[in-house]
Amino acid sequence: MTGLSTILIVVGLFLAGGVYSFSKQKLPKGPIVLLCIASAMCLLAGVLRIQGIWQ
Repeated sequence: MTGLSTILIVVGLFLAGGVYSFSKQKLPKGPIVLLCIASAMCLLAGVLRIQGIWQ
């Protein structure tokens, strides 16, 4: 199960990098908010899978 957890965390960090890049470019807030939510969901799911809470 750690393979999927790792993928979720990597995708979450990738999306977090997108949030940082979009905010530096002063893009509209809508895509930034959506990327932020998606990043948080991926990171949380990855961490919960590692902890064994969410299977």
